[in-house]
Amino acid sequence: MTVKAMINAAAFNQNIELPYDLRISDFKAAMEDVYDFFHDVNKLLSERGLQRLDDMMRPAAMSGTISDMITASLAKFSRALVENKHFNGHPDLIKRGQYANDSVASGEHGIEIKSTRKAGGAVDTHGAREQWMCVFVYTVDNQSEPASKRAPMQFSEVYLAYVTESDFRKNQRSELGTRTATLHREGIKKLRENWIYKA
Repeated sequence: MTVKAMINAAAFNQNIELPYDLRISDFKAAMEDVYDFFHDVNKLLSERGLQRLDDMMRPAAMSGTISDMITASLAKFSRALVENKHFNGHPDLIKRGQYANDSVASGEHGIEIKSTRKAGGAVDTHGAREQWMCVFVYTVDNQSEPASKRAPMQFSEVYLAYVTESDFRKNQRSELGTRTATLHREGIKKLRENWIYKA
């Protein structure tokens, strides 16, 4: 039997100040959208004797998919933000009407969405920038046996903070690697202080 993940309503930080007229209810609804999707897809896969989506997907692909889903859902429920229509544009969510056709390659007004399995929200980015950054931390059970009894993917933490270039450290990469940046100790501290959800 496929189990659907549940949100812990008491785990939301009711005292956080959110930018762009966002509400706690927007985050709750977006998380529920992701839970509904995984439950419906995994139920269908299970009925056909196939692996859960959680078990099929590589971690990087899973994080990318969840980030895209959260971006789309937050845009749906938000009063002031829309999806950035520019392919690979930054940030993922932009202020409605701020840019022509709601599309910008590199904008200042909006929120970048990330997801990771790393507890605490440390996530690699493609570059250090001044931005509102939102990180969704999730857990995946790939170990429990039998596989049919595994717990569903669940969000454990959500953070949203305004960070600057000086909050990042640049990661060393080989000649073939992609250059990335990650929030350093003080940057992560800033992010964690602005928590939205801790289950």
